[in-house]
Amino acid sequence: MASPIYDSDHVDHILSNISVILPYVNERQRRLIIGALSDALGYGGKSAISEKCGVARNTVRKSDEEFKLIIADAAGETSTSTETETKSDEAEDSGTTDTDKDSEMLLEATPEQIVGLYDGSVSLSSLESRQRRAGGGRKSEAAKNPELIPALMEILDDYTYGNPESVLLYTNLSDRKLSAMLAEKGYSVGRNVVNRMLKALGWSKQQNKKLKQVGKEHPDRNVQFEFINATGKEVLAAGNPMISIDCKKKENIGDYANKGKEYRHSKDPRAVLDHDFLDKELGQVAPYGVYVVNNNTGFVNLGTTHDTSQFAVASIRAWWYTVGKNTFPDATMIYVTCDGGGSNSSRVRMFKTELAKLVEEIGIPIQISHFPPGTSKWNKVEHRLFSEISKSWAGKPLISVETVVQLIGSTTTTTGLKVTCQPDYNDYKTGLKASEEEYDKVDIEWINIGTSNKWNYIIHGLKKDS
Repeated sequence: MASPIYDSDHVDHILSNISVILPYVNERQRRLIIGALSDALGYGGKSAISEKCGVARNTVRKSDEEFKLIIADAAGETSTSTETETKSDEAEDSGTTDTDKDSEMLLEATPEQIVGLYDGSVSLSSLESRQRRAGGGRKSEAAKNPELIPALMEILDDYTYGNPESVLLYTNLSDRKLSAMLAEKGYSVGRNVVNRMLKALGWSKQQNKKLKQVGKEHPDRNVQFEFINATGKEVLAAGNPMISIDCKKKENIGDYANKGKEYRHSKDPRAVLDHDFLDKELGQVAPYGVYVVNNNTGFVNLGTTHDTSQFAVASIRAWWYTVGKNTFPDATMIYVTCDGGGSNSSRVRMFKTELAKLVEEIGIPIQISHFPPGTSKWNKVEHRLFSEISKSWAGKPLISVETVVQLIGSTTTTTGLKVTCQPDYNDYKTGLKASEEEYDKVDIEWINIGTSNKWNYIIHGLKKDS
């Protein structure tokens, strides 16, 4: 008997190289490479591949059969010698239907694909292109029972919380509790299966957030959220900017400890001051944020004095001239959502008079919607901009204004958030108020929603003298 071909040093070298690249290709490509090698090497090839490439002998045999079937199909031939074709013939003889094929594809689907089939974003035909051999791999519980995902979604619908804008969705049920509730519906699945399905549905574990309102909800809470949601959709559809504004808490400038952790060499923590007393020479910074809903961008006007109504409007002005004007050259209005208190309070006349001056400058009206009392956490700038800024400077001392500007400007996310930051060294005095005469000149159009008449309005500028 002739010696096996794998004794050749040349073949050993080829197989060694192949074993290096196999981990870098997908499963189907791996099978085809192994099958092509097995076919080319002939006698002794399967053993050589199994030994040199660390592949089970049975896997090499099946890969060889799959490769030969592809070669036969490419040549337009009908082969009856392979195990794969024999199984296909048996299925045909037994009367396998399209429905059976659909069921097979469903068993091969991932939980994400099952969710897509449920909501209509994925079709069965799109599952025909696969990498894994038919029947390969463990079947997910969602694939075995397509009714499992709808059952879970039905539970989540009843126990889901969030604002009407669907900015955040969360549930107070743990994966263990969800597993138990599914069991009550006749679906016996463990918490790990529930966890995988939740991820497929786009849910993730979140830290506690201060979202529960203290005291009784305002009677117009829901109708105000619905108005903001409906108005926002109209504004976005028209291509006009929708911005969310607020001032982040003041930060002390200096070599102080900052919450969070940063990567450093082991046992080499950054040394900072052992107290947080304000350094009056360095002072504080007040980051006033503008989050643009249209394109997931942020702008921060970094104040160095006080958070006043003048500062709030100055921040909108800075955003418009720095970013907004060029981004929205055809804008016919600006829609602003903000809290009901603070420097942009619904009760402060100075905020409206300063907005009127800005409208006179830019030539387009500004519509304002204030969030109901106790709901400031739903403001998008909070969880889409400020939370990411906190992550970007976690563990890093804010030693200077320039450092803060750099850290905020470097804030990015996997969803594409980009942030522009600029310092504002103007001195904004506290205690200033708009007089009755100044306020009477504001051309304001009130929008009455529910029983609250001061949460929604459009600033058209200053009244023209008759």
